[in-house]
Amino acid sequence: MGKNSANWVQVKDRSSVLSAARNLKMARSTQAYVRGSTIKFYEWLDSSPPSTLPEGPAIWICGDCHVGNLGPIADTKGDVAIEIRDLDQTVIGNPAHDLIRLGLSLAMSARDSNLPGVITVKMVEQLMLGYEQVFTKTGNLVTKMERPAAVKIAMKQALQRSWKQLANARIGGSSPTIPLGKRFWPLTKAEHAAISGLFEGKDVEKLKAAFRPNGGGAPIKVIDAAYWMKGCSSLGLLRYAVLIKFEEKAPHGHDLYLVDIKEAVKTAAPRDTGAKMPRDNAIRVVHGARQLAPYLGKRMVATRMLGRPVFLRELLPQDLKLEIEQLTCNEAMIAARFLGMVVGTAHARQMEAMERKNWHRELHRNHTKTLDAPSWLWSSIVELVVSHERAYLEHCRRFGGPYLNE
Repeated sequence: MGKNSANWVQVKDRSSVLSAARNLKMARSTQAYVRGSTIKFYEWLDSSPPSTLPEGPAIWICGDCHVGNLGPIADTKGDVAIEIRDLDQTVIGNPAHDLIRLGLSLAMSARDSNLPGVITVKMVEQLMLGYEQVFTKTGNLVTKMERPAAVKIAMKQALQRSWKQLANARIGGSSPTIPLGKRFWPLTKAEHAAISGLFEGKDVEKLKAAFRPNGGGAPIKVIDAAYWMKGCSSLGLLRYAVLIKFEEKAPHGHDLYLVDIKEAVKTAAPRDTGAKMPRDNAIRVVHGARQLAPYLGKRMVATRMLGRPVFLRELLPQDLKLEIEQLTCNEAMIAARFLGMVVGTAHARQMEAMERKNWHRELHRNHTKTLDAPSWLWSSIVELVVSHERAYLEHCRRFGGPYLNE
């Protein structure tokens, strides 16, 4: 797992480089700022009187439900669905929080796309219509509807993507190495030892079951590994890309696997006061994933590394992030409704029929005559847009200078 490169980032420089990268990334757009400022969202929530929001049934929620955290996810059989794909902030909490967070993200996407304000109004209405649509169904929660262009493109790419394409996209080539450079950095001796230990330790059988659910108890060999500079809110935490190989090749599959190791930290999202959740943050993330995003959750394993909770998941070729950046007016409304349905499905599958009915009644009760969406949702999004726009410009003043020189 060792190699030479002039572009290596030294371990002692990691903290400063990661901090600068995170600040620069957040200065690129208001949407990028929203994605990297989860804590600001929950600071706003803490300052809001509890009575201003409906109190939904206590279920697992995403906790950081923005557009970039939804996308195509494959299950262990290769089937693909649009699910929530990042559950770091997942808690048992109020489902209304996910709706507000997603509404803020969509509103910022509209602003980045230079869409008129009236489209933001319509997007909030469509978000709510899509979400509520799920709760009017009985039996199967899967609802057919038009997918936005970005989702159609992502789904087509996901269904056609191969392991070689995954390797090219994630690690810059299909050879069994991870090229060190801008994104991948060298490991310390302690990190080398810890990663090797993960694939030989007590949780190895869980890993084998997650990666090869239909068998394949052969030993796992670590081919290569590197520290991974990835994401935004996760920058500065433990994050590694690992290439592993089963000593015995699967009869109908590949023998190389790209594994993402990510540190799990205390959530900023408020939990329901009566909820009982795992105290270990990695176990919490995996539990939430299995409720909200079954395709993803079944491929995740919680463990510990270097004394910290981490979770592992295999990166499959079909796993893609939704890139909703430049939207037309019609695409914006279709996207809002579709994503509302995705989140609604993730919430509704955890509720009994009566809970779904009561939650839908509570949501519908707050609609106004001039807006086909609850007044609490609209007013929350407006307040958040104002506060995030102000904070974004201040962030750019402090940290955005290098962006002009890129």
